[in-house]
Amino acid sequence: MAQIFPKWANWIPLIVLGGGGALALTALALLYYYGSPQNTQVGYRPPQPVHYSHRLHPGNLGLDCRYCHNQVESSRFANLPSVQTCMNCHKLILRESELLKPVRDAWENGQPIQWIRVHDLPDYAYFDHAAHLRGGVGCVTCHGEVVLMDTTIQIAPLSMGWCLDCHRNPEPNLRPTDQVVNMYWQPPENQHEWAADFRRKQNINPPTDCSGCHR
Repeated sequence: MAQIFPKWANWIPLIVLGGGGALALTALALLYYYGSPQNTQVGYRPPQPVHYSHRLHPGNLGLDCRYCHNQVESSRFANLPSVQTCMNCHKLILRESELLKPVRDAWENGQPIQWIRVHDLPDYAYFDHAAHLRGGVGCVTCHGEVVLMDTTIQIAPLSMGWCLDCHRNPEPNLRPTDQVVNMYWQPPENQHEWAADFRRKQNINPPTDCSGCHR
């Protein structure tokens, strides 16, 4: 009896299995990559040119966040502190500390400190710090309890899904506007009712359409 299929057809099951296996491995690799801290940046803590401890400055010493990030209430961006800001204190405090030598060198040379931004959104995502602070979103919501950090670390993925979860249900993250920089503020027992009333009074309606964050 003549062969129905040509001889090369024997390779088809192997090709299908091999292709299916390769596709599955590719899917797993993509899932691992796009869900890992290397992509979401959770856990990112780059070495900085100067060891700055939030645990010490705003934590133990009670330094207001807005002293260093002094444009955060009026600008889209939370500016990194200038050398002048550091030297306002360190002209007098720990003037001979070896840890502060990069600050003194930058001051003497008229050069900025090359801080490495930890929370850095891509250019295609629009984010306005001032709008969020005016809306009652505290620093801790996105940046975590920095008063416990000796080295600044990213604790939130800052992904589109993460942002949309908050935009769709902002009540758990809202607080009085005079408490946005208070790292120790605790929500009241009636947080949901208070936040719902606060949203009505402040006319807070976070966008959930594409144009809200991609302009």
